[in-house]
Amino acid sequence: MEVHADTSQPNPLAEAGDVECDVLVVGSGAGGLSAAVTAAHHGLRVIVAEKAALFGGTTARSGGWSWIPGNPLAVRAGVEDSRDRARTYIQHEAGNRFDAARTEAFLEAGPEMVSFFESNSALRFELGPAFSDYHPDAPGALHGGRPIVAEPFDARALGQEIARLRPPLREITFLGMMIGSGKELLHFFNVTRSLKSAGYVAVLFTKYLRDLGLHGRPMRLTNGNALIGRLARSAFDKGVTIWTSAPVTDLIRDDAGAVTGAVIDREGQSVRVSATRGVVLAAGGFPHDPARRAALYPYAPPEAGEWAPAPAENTGDGLTMGEGAGGTVDAALSNPAAWVPISIVPHRDGTRGPFPHFIDRGKPGVIAVTRAGVRFVNEANSYHDFVQAMLRATNGQPQRSAFLIVDHPTLRRYGLGHVKPFPVPLGASLRSGYLRRGRTPAELASACGIDPAAFEATLAEYNSHAERGDDPAFGRGSNAYNRYLGDPDHRPNPCVGPIVTGPFYAVEVFPGSLGTFAGLRTDAEARVLDGEGKPIAGLYATGNDAASLMGGNYPGGGITLGPALTFGFIAGRRLAGADTTPNGGT
Repeated sequence: MEVHADTSQPNPLAEAGDVECDVLVVGSGAGGLSAAVTAAHHGLRVIVAEKAALFGGTTARSGGWSWIPGNPLAVRAGVEDSRDRARTYIQHEAGNRFDAARTEAFLEAGPEMVSFFESNSALRFELGPAFSDYHPDAPGALHGGRPIVAEPFDARALGQEIARLRPPLREITFLGMMIGSGKELLHFFNVTRSLKSAGYVAVLFTKYLRDLGLHGRPMRLTNGNALIGRLARSAFDKGVTIWTSAPVTDLIRDDAGAVTGAVIDREGQSVRVSATRGVVLAAGGFPHDPARRAALYPYAPPEAGEWAPAPAENTGDGLTMGEGAGGTVDAALSNPAAWVPISIVPHRDGTRGPFPHFIDRGKPGVIAVTRAGVRFVNEANSYHDFVQAMLRATNGQPQRSAFLIVDHPTLRRYGLGHVKPFPVPLGASLRSGYLRRGRTPAELASACGIDPAAFEATLAEYNSHAERGDDPAFGRGSNAYNRYLGDPDHRPNPCVGPIVTGPFYAVEVFPGSLGTFAGLRTDAEARVLDGEGKPIAGLYATGNDAASLMGGNYPGGGITLGPALTFGFIAGRRLAGADTTPNGGT
């Protein structure tokens, strides 16, 4: 991990009053920083205005994967993919919401974006060679090689700016320590079963404790935190100014309707920022806008805001400003948001936080049931598909939740949600009510408000096949993505195991969202379109402020960040009037 000298810059634009730049970026997640770094690389003066006190947005809390078909890492690894194959898959997944022009731009520029950042920034990637597309049997799908993730990053390279980096989601760390995806996570699962894994984890944990002692925080960044750390380092290196605690309150337009800047509330004063080339909206969508949630989500009680891991500042500002400038929000998608099952973790300090259930559902010996006591889905399918099935199964019920069920050996082997595997004790999770327990299935059902007779029948039916590794009801473990989430050492099926040894445990999950899909209509060059489908001069959008390229579906790991980075790159390049060659040069 490279370490740079502390080059934290004094803010050259700190004075109150009017400020001029070439490009103003609203929001500091992956899409916004991609646009900022690209534009600055081509010589433009760039300001990033972030509403929150910390930069990084939802990306900093995410798994950090980016779905880029034909990326250079896959090519170097010999992955057999093609633009035609990827286009076929996107078209199948998007259905009648397929946007041919934007898809073509994404497939062409995505690999160029990766090459550009590898050649001209601190951003470095790792390949997910076995990370399958979420619908691996669909036309054009691939069983690995499209998702990439940022390499771990040493936060010391940010110098004093590390204080402004949004930390990872508290609930998915281990005592505050970030754990990388893929092989690193497998070592943590195998820490009590493998000397190699135990040694690997011991080294990482020792470094973590050292950093806490020396710096008061972890310095090894992984996943989305590493992606933002690397992008931010690159932005600072190229002279980008990042304002935090600087909400944009309005866009400025000229007499012809072109966007020429914005008004920013900064340090208690209203600052007019003139952006001579344009403004990029990348404010993270609307996961914490109750009005839009109520209008667009199929189920959005007041507490739904607690089911979104996105920062509380993501309240749809970009969409509102885009509409005010003449843009339109595309709400006619198959889903308005990226769904994920969420459990709510009570902390000792009295706060509560969301835990997104990405991988535990695929482990052998885990099933999900509704309060009616019945299964409703292949639990090892994608989180987006899981929640869609949960909403269908609980339609008409006052509480649209479900329960993940395990027995004692499964819980101690894999953990469940925020509950960690052995040797981490269970007491705190039981006392808080996060984890529910019963000596028998009927006792667990009673503790959860589940129909006990139906639950016992469901468990008996599941167990009658599970010993043989079968799941005739839903086919757990029948595709490459299921098996990617399972336990490769469990035979005969990495995703199916019996639930027979008490006590039995449950965690309640709710229909949460990772981010929103309904966003501003944009074209292949990331320009925001008006009601007639014409570009609004000077206005761009990327990330969750732009409508989902996938039409509201979720076909693979990183289909939010991959297009966000790519269309940020496209926007930055267009704003600079520059082209890039395939090897990342200019």
